[in-house]
Amino acid sequence: MFPLSPGSTIGILGGGQLGRMLALAAARLGFDVAILEPEADAPATRVSAHVVQTAYDDPEGLKALAELADVITFEFENVPAAAVAQLAVLGVPVAPGARALAVAQDRVEEKTFLNDAHAPTVRFAPANSEAEAFAAVATIGLPALMKTRREGYDGKGQIWVEQLADAGPAFVSLGRVPVVVEARADFVRELSIIAARGRTGEIEVYPLAENHHSGGILRRSLAPASVSDALAAQAEQIAHRVLTALDYVGVIGIELFELADGRLLVNEFAPRVHNTGHWTQDGCQVDQFEQHIRAVAGWPLGPTNPLARVEMLNLLGDEVETWLKLAGEPDTRLHLYGKREIKPGRKMGHVNRISPLRG
Repeated sequence: MFPLSPGSTIGILGGGQLGRMLALAAARLGFDVAILEPEADAPATRVSAHVVQTAYDDPEGLKALAELADVITFEFENVPAAAVAQLAVLGVPVAPGARALAVAQDRVEEKTFLNDAHAPTVRFAPANSEAEAFAAVATIGLPALMKTRREGYDGKGQIWVEQLADAGPAFVSLGRVPVVVEARADFVRELSIIAARGRTGEIEVYPLAENHHSGGILRRSLAPASVSDALAAQAEQIAHRVLTALDYVGVIGIELFELADGRLLVNEFAPRVHNTGHWTQDGCQVDQFEQHIRAVAGWPLGPTNPLARVEMLNLLGDEVETWLKLAGEPDTRLHLYGKREIKPGRKMGHVNRISPLRG
């Protein structure tokens, strides 16, 4: 079956901006794309050959997608596990696989997996009640970060606990759902590595990016980051271990903390293309979106060499209304997501500001 020939159809669960950019990359390689998405007029649906508008776990919708697609991938990690199981029953391959999805959907499972794969994380402890939350914070120490075990993104579903007495109320404020309590990472900066693994096990790794967040939302990435060869090698080793342990196919984003002593800790990973990899669209020979399509289609992976230094800036809310000014900047490349409604804090697009690589 693999490699897929041009003219084959790639199914994508999710119709947001990542799905849109994946669809555009697939079109460049001669593929058609089928999107399964609950919302009408989603960004990816307007650039794709086929649209199945239904809930992600709707059996009839999944059957329709399976009949259209030769392989299926996803643009976000909160796809219901039942949907992936149903697609497996229908006989259509899904990449990345169910294992990666299951691990990424549960923060305790994720951290346990990472440590077992010799990809170190901060200390952590699970909790399922107010009493357990209190005990977990007491064990981990203050301050501690309490997160819901499942779902949550861009700073949502988490709260800092500064006093032991606040552990119970924090658990309540998060909805009394299972949580993980994490130790604070005394990091000097946040980094990320984007990597890909193909169907024959080959791995390609992009240069590290340095990331800056505000309110839990990525605001800015600089890449390639200024790092030592030893730090880059450490990050690449982590990526290889994670990809291999998951028997992964596709692009993965791994968020890292750099500590003062030069060690790296893994914050989390996303089994998909990643916001911190958007710089590759204008800074690398093959960007992360094309790389993901190549991997899931069974094609050879492309080169990840950097061509330029890039500052990637997310455009949130009404910042997108500066599009005309940005379009006139000669060293700025504008990427808009086609979202109809502007909301505060909503990712509406991004820009890549390019400059020559430093010698």
